[in-house]
Formats: sequence, structure tokens, C-alpha cells
Amino acid sequence: MQNPFQNAMSQLDKAVKIKDFNDLITKLRQPDRDIRISIPIKMDNGTLKVFEGYRVEYDNARGPYKGGIRYHQDTEINEVKALAFWMALKCAIANIPMGGGKGGITVSPKELSSGELERLSRGWVQKLSDILGPKKDVPAPDVNTTPEIMAWMSDEYEKISGDKTRATFTGKPIEKGGSEGRGPATGLGGFYVFDSLRAQLGLPEKCNVVIQGFGNVGLNAAEIFAKNGHKIIAISDSKGGVYNQLGLDLEKLITHKKSTGSLADFADSKNLTNAELLETACDLLIPAAFENQITDQNAGNVKAKVIMELANGPVTPEADEILFQKNIPIIPDVLSNSGGVTVSYFEWDQNLKGEHWTEKEVFEKLLGMMNDSAQKVYESSQKYSTDLRRGAFILALERISEKM
Repeated sequence: MQNPFQNAMSQLDKAVKIKDFNDLITKLRQPDRDIRISIPIKMDNGTLKVFEGYRVEYDNARGPYKGGIRYHQDTEINEVKALAFWMALKCAIANIPMGGGKGGITVSPKELSSGELERLSRGWVQKLSDILGPKKDVPAPDVNTTPEIMAWMSDEYEKISGDKTRATFTGKPIEKGGSEGRGPATGLGGFYVFDSLRAQLGLPEKCNVVIQGFGNVGLNAAEIFAKNGHKIIAISDSKGGVYNQLGLDLEKLITHKKSTGSLADFADSKNLTNAELLETACDLLIPAAFENQITDQNAGNVKAKVIMELANGPVTPEADEILFQKNIPIIPDVLSNSGGVTVSYFEWDQNLKGEHWTEKEVFEKLLGMMNDSAQKVYESSQKYSTDLRRGAFILALERISEKM
């Protein structure tokens, strides 16, 4: 498997060939700190089990470290470092006053009871409470971490620190200080970016869309694109996907998945593997699952007109080059999935000010910021005659450099 952190550094190398940032790049090759912790948990059967947890604080030139916590059996330190690095860039591109961080625990959460999950989540906070705080490091949800988990963590931090602002963790339930609109924020932010760049990238007014991923991000994106008149012709979860050239009925597909536990054999559609899905002809391909999905092995077979990354790092640097040669633009993750961190920033801001904004206010603010980011990245790519990823990296590095 490819090392995600090496991929991130390879992307950085490509950007700095276009514009030199001197000492900033030397500094950004390593996080400010990466922390590994052991979390001993008493399991329901009375045995003790020790889990490995992480927090990487990458760069805080622009403000407190910000970034999600993922619970996954494959989570390891290089993945967390890469995600923290991308988050530093993402916050700079979104132009929010925060830096980059990321956390995680190597665990398959489905194998734990609710009580074990709560003890594990509180244990993560207990081990890291001295580096967290509304002005220091503000974690958020990521893969397999829910509003309920964020509420446990926020409560544990308040017990330990006495801080009652609730601004140290974002992605909380609304009644515990969460923001309206957090659920669909990443998918909606991605749609705003797509809508802002669609004409400039030569896409039709109504697109045929293929989405890899049926979790929070992929499903929200599918519903938002469909609601805005685009056609979802294929979608997949971790086991495989379904395809219908005339468009999939998402409501019926969700019901089908709930009743059968799978997308397979959905009425009037053809079953697809995830590999086949990525090679399906379409206007817009949205990888919204995990990193390293489009590689030098399959990039040559991609038939999408444009790719928009809603997952982190789904296209490898080698695949980037192949797609660049094929004239397939990639709207990069550091731009297209920054809606989530932007609404997380709104939540932090509301908590510190003791305010609560309506969903309408949140979405209006998000629309303005995503449009602005999309156009600034496009202008940067045009100015330096490069692709959108390098344009985005250069914009982020310029903004971080200003604050150094």
C-alpha cells in the first residue's frame, strides 16, 4: 500500500517546482509534533485491552490546530500525518484562521459495544487533554466518529479542564453546542465548488455523475447533486456498486440498502465492482471513500471528464500525472472537501461567541466562502499555468507564508 504521507510530500514537491517558498517548505516537511498514545480500556467481559491512538499537530501559523479523529482498523501514523498536512492547507485555502491537525485510534468500532466505545473515546481525551483547547487544538469528527462520540469527548474535556465554552470539539450534537448544517457540510461544500467551476471546466449544465462512497459524504453529495438536476448514474459502498445510465432513484436505493445490507441487485440497475465504477464513462467522477483509489494502475482507464475529490487523497501523485496528460482536470480534496472544516470553524466561532446560527445562515456563509476559495484556486492555477491541485497548494503556501 502506498504511504499517504509520502504522497502528500510528493504533491508538495510538485507545487514548489512552480514557486519557491524556501524555509517554509523545509518546515512543512515535518509536523510540529506527532503523538502516539496507548489507551487501556476495560472491556465488557472484564479483560483489559490496549488501543493505539494518535494526534498529529502539523502547523499552527494561521491559528489553533484543527482536524478530525478517525476510528479505523487501518489507521496508522503516516495516514494521520498526511491528513494533518492536508488540513493545514485546507484551512488556508478556505481562508479560516486555523491550522492543521489530525487524530485517530486503530480500532474497528463495529466490534465494540457502546460502553466500550465511550470509554475508549474518553480515554483518548484523558491522554491528550493537556495539548487540546479552544485556542490550542480543536478536534472534529472523521471516519467512524459520530456526534455522540464528539459529545463524550467534549464532556470529558470539560470535566478535566473546567472549560465550559464547548469550543474544543466540533461536530457535536446540536443540543450540545453543535452547528446547524454540519451533517451535509462536506457534500454541500463540494457541490458549491463544483457549481462555481463547472462552466470554467467545460462541463454541461446537467451532468452524469458517478460517486464512490455511500457514507455521510458520498450519500449527501449524491442527494444534493440529484436535487440540483444532475443524474447519479452509478454509486458504490465498500462492497461494490450499481449503475443505471438513466439515473438511480436514491430514495429507493437507500431503502434497498437498509433492507438488504447491500447496494447489489437493486432494481433496474447493473452491479459494478468499485474498480469498474472508477472506470465508468461520466461527466463527473467523485471519489468519496478512501485514499489511493485512482493509481498509476487504473488512471489510464478513467473515462470521466472531470474528477472531484471528496475523499482525502483518493488520487495518487502518479495518477495525477497520467490524468493531467489525458486533460482530465481534478478538483483537489484540499479545496473540494473543505466544506466540513469550514462549518466546523463556524461551530467553534459560535461556541466562543455564545451564538447559534440558523441553517440558512450557515449555508449562506458556506456558499460565499466556497465560491471565493474555488475562484481563487482557479485564478492561481491560471496565473502559474498549472493544474488545480498545484494552484491550490501555491495559494495555501502563500497564505501560510504570510502568517509565519
